[in-house]
Amino acid sequence: MPESIEIQPVAGPLDARIRPPGSKSITNRALVCAALAKGRSELRGALDSEDTRVMLDSLTRMGLAVETADNATTLRIEGWGGPPPSAGAELFVANSGTTMRFLTALVSLGSGRFGLDGIARMRERPIGDLADALEQLGAQIACEGAKRCPPVVVDARGLAGGTARIRGDISSQFISGLLMAAPYAAAPVRIEVAGELVSQPYVAMTLKVMEAFGAAAEASDGFGNIAIPAPQRYRGRAYEIEPDASAASYFFAAAAVVGGRVVVEGLSRDALQGDVEFCECLAQMGCTVDYGENEIAVTGGATLRGIDVDMNAISDTVQTLAVVAALAEGPTCIRRVGHIRHKETDRIAAVACELRKLGATVEEMSDGMRITPAPLRGATIDTYNDHRMAMSFAIAGLRVPGVVINDPGCTDKTYPGFFCDLASIA
Repeated sequence: MPESIEIQPVAGPLDARIRPPGSKSITNRALVCAALAKGRSELRGALDSEDTRVMLDSLTRMGLAVETADNATTLRIEGWGGPPPSAGAELFVANSGTTMRFLTALVSLGSGRFGLDGIARMRERPIGDLADALEQLGAQIACEGAKRCPPVVVDARGLAGGTARIRGDISSQFISGLLMAAPYAAAPVRIEVAGELVSQPYVAMTLKVMEAFGAAAEASDGFGNIAIPAPQRYRGRAYEIEPDASAASYFFAAAAVVGGRVVVEGLSRDALQGDVEFCECLAQMGCTVDYGENEIAVTGGATLRGIDVDMNAISDTVQTLAVVAALAEGPTCIRRVGHIRHKETDRIAAVACELRKLGATVEEMSDGMRITPAPLRGATIDTYNDHRMAMSFAIAGLRVPGVVINDPGCTDKTYPGFFCDLASIA
């Protein structure tokens, strides 16, 4: 991948079909459940990217047997039938938040010393709240970084069970990590979420993946209380993974800003991933959205209008919508996404900075941003080692000449073939 890529504007209208790669979120959840399961699992449609590779590497370091096929999109796994069998391991997760959070909980089930670390940015991403919750269940965890960030050292001795209380406003991945480990505790687990839970659809997704692998859990009070009977065991199975709905947002956005129709195959309104709701944001802005049994089509061409939108539940698509908003008529206000400041970069600050380079007026708020469109110009976009910055700002280049994306290789984190697929729809 070159150091930078200049995006070529598209005259439009578009008329394209695309199937993005498998969901990172579902792939990494299914890998955790399949590893702990009794018996053989086959994951079909899995994502092959940096985030899933570091998850697989960590699991194999702990003794998991994995066979790959179909360009690593089919994974055949012989489950442990219980906690990880290794008596400790050193695990490197790069900048994969799901891997760090999920495996901190998973290794707590084992026996031995486990170290988890990542790149410099991972050492700035908080994990103390998850460590506290696991310790309430009997774990022994040290967060060795500043402000209780990684590296993390787990002196594993299994989880006793009981009640874990955790804040819901930092990362839903904390709750998902707890949930997937909880069936293997010695006694039932109750998770009490203090305050509002951000990105609720990701917790719902976790519960559905757990159920598919045979583990029961019961949520109440809008995920404020979740009860997990224990001990339980996951069971190996064949499991189909949906295309990534967050990745699909870039192609839906392309239809919105260029005009014409883009069909994304493999998704529906009933998808496990809440990010399909991004299409409803585009509908509010003036696009037409058609939902099929196994596809979603977005048609653009009408004048885009700014909207006022709460994106707490679909925060991985904030950057995509922000770029569309800069090409609309009238201001757009994106609210209740303060937690995205703790992602691969401070996504609110980064989006505001790069949109201003293009000529938009952006007011940064603690929990969101207000974007006021203006005539846009070409600019060189910095991506902050954040895959979503690169992919979302590439969409601006479909309309605005002279948009250059620095470090396009950062998309390897979740979508190595993104720029080839984007070129294919033009």
